[in-house]
Amino acid sequence: MDFKKLNAELANIVEKRIALSKISYADEAYDTIEEELHDLEDDFNEAYGDELESALEKIYDQLKSDNDVLLPSAYLANSYVAMKPDAQGFINYEVKGNEGVPLESEQFDKMDVRLVLVPNPTRFVLRINGKSMKDLWIAK
Repeated sequence: MDFKKLNAELANIVEKRIALSKISYADEAYDTIEEELHDLEDDFNEAYGDELESALEKIYDQLKSDNDVLLPSAYLANSYVAMKPDAQGFINYEVKGNEGVPLESEQFDKMDVRLVLVPNPTRFVLRINGKSMKDLWIAK
């Protein structure tokens, strides 16, 4: 898997999600951006689905979760906050609130546990009670 290409495509999807979140449904560009976003997500799932689903299966086993593994695009947050670029010019993204796919696991009894996909570097982040806690898989 070409991890640089994976990350670039994921970052592009995240930027489209950010752009979409900044306009209203009434905006003329909304439908166009939304359609572009869905096409990007479909292409992403087709190109990287098998590898990312394999990584997700390992994560679910590690967390002892009985949840079903979903398509990689399901783990995208609805909204991301772009941070300042790092020394290499990569923009890091922060996820806030209860974003991501909910997971059930006896390890985290009575906690809101979610898994979210974040770029730069591409990784699956464990979020507990609305806070990012740990990167469970990083594309390397």
